[in-house]
This record gives sequence, structure tokens and C-alpha cells, in this order.
Amino acid sequence: MRREFWRHVPMAKMTEEEWEALCDGCGKCCLNKLEDEDSREVALTCVACRLLDDSTARCGQYEIRKTLVPDCIQLTPSTMGDVAYFMPETCAYRLLHEGKPLPRWHPLITGDPESVHRAGVSVRGRTVPEFEVPEEDWEDYIIEEPGT
Repeated sequence: MRREFWRHVPMAKMTEEEWEALCDGCGKCCLNKLEDEDSREVALTCVACRLLDDSTARCGQYEIRKTLVPDCIQLTPSTMGDVAYFMPETCAYRLLHEGKPLPRWHPLITGDPESVHRAGVSVRGRTVPEFEVPEEDWEDYIIEEPGT
């Protein structure tokens, strides 16, 4: 990867390795969200996608996630304009899309993938599997986004 690529390489010009490295491993994108159709306001719940591994805050089936969960949002430079608002506030993809810097705890800054967890930004150990909560009850599981 190019040195500090996120500071000078446009998202559309990043290599696949660089693009994937933007993910801080917080797991918040794998939490089910509720969106107000009128205001587009998004509420985060602690109800996790069935593929999220709560002990790592990572997708347990990342390579085949779209096959298993067809409505999983796949981030690409071309989709960011449509989905950035739906991503967590601390998400590197969203931050860069909005012209903001990466936070000081981001693993690309610290060189340590555990820094996101130590900073209290991840959902590791904080989720409830979606198969345990009926969708009509998700409103009861709304949370404030960790790390904001």
C-alpha cells in the first residue's frame, strides 16, 4: 500500500487492498439500522446482522456476504454518494467521502488493529444477534453510536 494513501489518493483511485484497509473493524456497519423514510434520519440498534461475529466485530462470511445477505450494503467509490449517510459517523469511508480526516484511533494511523476496540468505538461484545429479536422490536434496541 502507498504511504498514507488515504490522505492523497482519491477513493476511486485506491487499490483494492487500500480500499479494504480503510475499514477499521468496528462492526457498526453490521448493526441493523432504522431509517425514518421522511427525514432519512438513521437510528443504530445493537441488533447485529446474523453474519457478525460479536467476539471480533467482523463479518464471519465477508467474502460471500452478498450471497447470504443480499441487502448487505457493498461500499464502492461509486456507491458512496448514495449510502454514506447510512454508514456510522466514525466510518472511514464516510469520513473520507465527506472530506474529513481519519480519527487518531484508526488502525491505519496507529498501526494496531486493536486500537479501535481500545478506543471504545467498536461493537465487539455489545451486540444481540438478529435471530433473537423480532424486527418489530428493533426500536427497543436503539443505541447511541459507540465512539461519537
